[in-house]
Amino acid sequence: MARQKGEQGGKESFLPSVCLSPLQSCAHSEREGTRRSSLPDQITVKICLTVTMRVIIIFLLSGLLPLSLAHGGDPFAWLYGRRSEGHYFGSLQADSAGGVCPDECDCPPTFPVAMYCDGRGLTAMPTIPSRVKYLYLQNNAITAVPDAAFVNATNLVWLMMHHNQLTSDAIGKKSFLKLEGLERLYLQHNNLSNIPSNLPRSLRDLRINHNKIEKVTAVDVEGMDNLTILYLHDNAVTDMGTSLKALKSLTLLDISGNKLTKVPEGLPEHLHQLYLESNSIDSLPEGFLGSFTQLQYVRMAHNQLTDKGIPPNTFNVTGLVELDLSFNKLERIPPVSTTLQHLYLQANQIKEFTLGSFCSIMDVTNFSKLQTLRLDGNEISRQDIPSESAVCLRQASSIEV
Repeated sequence: MARQKGEQGGKESFLPSVCLSPLQSCAHSEREGTRRSSLPDQITVKICLTVTMRVIIIFLLSGLLPLSLAHGGDPFAWLYGRRSEGHYFGSLQADSAGGVCPDECDCPPTFPVAMYCDGRGLTAMPTIPSRVKYLYLQNNAITAVPDAAFVNATNLVWLMMHHNQLTSDAIGKKSFLKLEGLERLYLQHNNLSNIPSNLPRSLRDLRINHNKIEKVTAVDVEGMDNLTILYLHDNAVTDMGTSLKALKSLTLLDISGNKLTKVPEGLPEHLHQLYLESNSIDSLPEGFLGSFTQLQYVRMAHNQLTDKGIPPNTFNVTGLVELDLSFNKLERIPPVSTTLQHLYLQANQIKEFTLGSFCSIMDVTNFSKLQTLRLDGNEISRQDIPSESAVCLRQASSIEV
């Protein structure tokens, strides 16, 4: 800018001069120093810098404009926010760790391999970045898992999808196919009518309880050699056949709260915990517990078991720690091993306290290791307990009658 005389009153005014470039303008100002000596140096520098910055901004915008137009969108959309993608995937935002994260989820910079989308009111699957290993989608209203839902998330190790509204028809047959490293899958409290197809063989913990599953086949769990925990309780299973026989690593099986009328055949021999309560089982097969090498906890409360339906010495097996036969129709105390520590027989129809059920021989070295014995809710009283029980049940800290 050059200082020129105004047309009225001889007053000075600032009028714009033409510059070919910011640098040229500044150079020109120096050459004309004598003619502009009345203008302070700091104003000159400020004017030059302002013009220079404006030219740089225009240059940058001119570079971004073709790129934005090439994608068919608003070239300045990046200035005021992201636009919706228009499909079931959520938009992504950068986090401070340099990755991306859906708007509706949290991706902690201190734990970048985890993505928390739980309890956000989601009805569809979000986009999952490839870096994510631990995905929390529980407590939403998600209704479907498309085949492409995990196309980028092949590194998943934990997938939590419990308490949603999933149905079997809305889960793609290839949804879980590429998750070759998945170890934990939680699908409980949904509306599934069967176990999803092509589940990863890497699974160690599968929880699919509180659904509407009626049948379990060998194909459903084929190849799951690493599976150690299987929660199938509170479904509507009526038949399992020998579908679980091949699960050689399974240690905990919970199939309580179903519609079973008999104990499933061919259960894995390495089971450590077996829960069968709240079914309609009225009898047990011969040698029921003989095939298990590590079984310690058996719960069969709330069934229809009778004395007649239990073969002799069924529960007299070494290694058993806890046995729950409460809320059945037993009239006698079944014989149990001296190594058993906790026995629950409440709410049956037991009419006699048979000490021989605990100790076949009673002396200083032969006695029961039983610590807890519940017999309340039967047809006996404390007076029915023989005095010799103090020798046999010397370690029992609690006997409820």
